[in-house]
Amino acid sequence: MQGKVWKFGDHIDTDLIIAARYLNTSEPSELAKHVMEDADPEFVSKMTEGDIIVAGENFGCGSSREHAPIALKSAGVAAIIAPTFARIFYRNAFNMGLPIFELEESAEIDEGDTVKVDMAKGEVINITQAKTYKFSPIPEFMQELVDAGGLIAFAKKEIAEGKAKDD
Repeated sequence: MQGKVWKFGDHIDTDLIIAARYLNTSEPSELAKHVMEDADPEFVSKMTEGDIIVAGENFGCGSSREHAPIALKSAGVAAIIAPTFARIFYRNAFNMGLPIFELEESAEIDEGDTVKVDMAKGEVINITQAKTYKFSPIPEFMQELVDAGGLIAFAKKEIAEGKAKDD
């Protein structure tokens, strides 16, 4: 995946990602209209599908609502790169099929840069700055969740293919 970078700081919580006043719906297209609105009121109108958010420490902290990764993905955000993520957001993002990557050097990436992410190799390539950063590749199963579009889509595919196992 490759996209333009939008930068946000440390401790971006789920209320900044999608404000509580919009939680009267779980319709992804409606949530997408308001993603990051309180952090940057023009974010949705400025970004294009496939863009990438690069943030600071503890992205996705706050409540455990699944609306946050749903809103980001539905708005067209291709991935999020940050040094750390709140653990519940981390899991919710993969369950929704939104790839996120932990990269210590994320502060070196500037807004407007173009970056390419290779999930399998564990690389973020900053095309604008001609720099390559390494991160621990996400486990194969997590990559399969993203490729399938999330946990529910993955499970449906497994069932359709007869691969689901009874435990």
